[in-house]
Amino acid sequence: MQLSSFSESGSVKFGTSGLRGLVSDMTPSLCYAYASAFIQSIANSAEKVVIGHDLRPSSPEITAACIAAIEQAGKKPIYVGVLPTPAIASFALSISSPAIVVTGSHIPFDRNGIKFYRMEGEITKSDEEAMQREDVLMPKSIPLASLPTIDARAYEAYVSRYVDFFGANALSGSKVLFYEHSSAARDILHEILSGLGCEVISVGRTNEFVPIDTEAVRPEDEENAKRWAKEYHFDAVFSTDGDADRPLLGDENGNWFRGDVVGVLCAKFLKAGGVVVPVSCNSSLELSGFFKTVHRTRIGSPYVIEGMSSLDEEIIVGYEANGGFLLGTNVSLGKGEMTALPTRDAVLPMLALMFLAKESKCTLSQLLSVLPPRFTYSNRLQQVETEFSKRLLEDLEVNQSILRQVVPLTEEITQLDKTDGLRIYFNNGEIIHFRPSGNAPELRCYCEADTPERAEYLCDQSLQGVMTLIKARG
Repeated sequence: MQLSSFSESGSVKFGTSGLRGLVSDMTPSLCYAYASAFIQSIANSAEKVVIGHDLRPSSPEITAACIAAIEQAGKKPIYVGVLPTPAIASFALSISSPAIVVTGSHIPFDRNGIKFYRMEGEITKSDEEAMQREDVLMPKSIPLASLPTIDARAYEAYVSRYVDFFGANALSGSKVLFYEHSSAARDILHEILSGLGCEVISVGRTNEFVPIDTEAVRPEDEENAKRWAKEYHFDAVFSTDGDADRPLLGDENGNWFRGDVVGVLCAKFLKAGGVVVPVSCNSSLELSGFFKTVHRTRIGSPYVIEGMSSLDEEIIVGYEANGGFLLGTNVSLGKGEMTALPTRDAVLPMLALMFLAKESKCTLSQLLSVLPPRFTYSNRLQQVETEFSKRLLEDLEVNQSILRQVVPLTEEITQLDKTDGLRIYFNNGEIIHFRPSGNAPELRCYCEADTPERAEYLCDQSLQGVMTLIKARG
């Protein structure tokens, strides 16, 4: 049976980075079918497949179904347990193996997903299409055996990646509060920070899955960070999304940084010559003048990876508005060399800013003074189906009267950018960008202005305008 026919019903589909769907639709049979299609079309020559997962309650069963497909194909599964997605991807790259990561990233716990990696890294959009065309032979029942013994090499390699690069105890004297929640990095990041000499204060560990979205920080997490700053007097607060490929970094005052601000500062620390980002990232990247080459793409790590491969610079990096940082080339810096990792990572950008502050002899909050005053604020409307969002944006594009009902600006529109969603440029320099999420039924809004308060106002008012329009349409 062709995979596209098998999966055409239900919510499961490929988004901007990986397969996503409701847990109720991600049955053992469907997950077995996707894993089989991946092995047949992308990883058929491999002898082994690395596999791991996040802490979602549904992830172990999905992992078991994928392992059944790996074994049925005559391949050896290398099970690495609960680890950050970049740790699994990095280990797979180091042993020239394809990989499967069971994770829904930041989306709510009633959803989950699977990310697939070829021997060279993330699969491409053309790989996804090839998988959909694959014919898979389904058994009468899916054998869901107990998960294998964990291979510890991936854990150990990820710790070494950072401690060896920056140097043991290189952050001695620093105090970091680690908001652990249900992050797949909650054990390994603690060990990395301790290896670098940090005093680590851990808070918030829970067995209930917390859908941390680094582009839409929850009000309770904003309040908690400020409260923790007063209570613990730290230098930084670290956290991540569920599979730890997106950083959530806060300064000594408990103010969370925007992901694209973290990205541009990390790129500066690494002395990058070429930087690739999605169209939604803050324009301080170009205005800073730090980089020789800047290239913008559609939203999604596959597009950033494709863009990095097109540049010709000694050090090439990429990042997304969510803060996930991609290393397109090897980097040498002081103690050692860090190998390229062209998939989102949360640990490198957070550590890079700690070291940048140390080099600059300033606090994390003071690092922002090197950037031009351009601020982005983003939020989302949940439970807005993707197809509805697409139709809405088409209406906004072609009908100025509808657009003016939604956006809180009367200034002249100078450009409509349809690279991904609808990005609206105004003659006063402000930007409003609407885009349907590729992973969940959400409509996202990114707004850019010269002050954080103004950017937040534009975003709130724009989403309120969309809500009013939705209600009017019934």
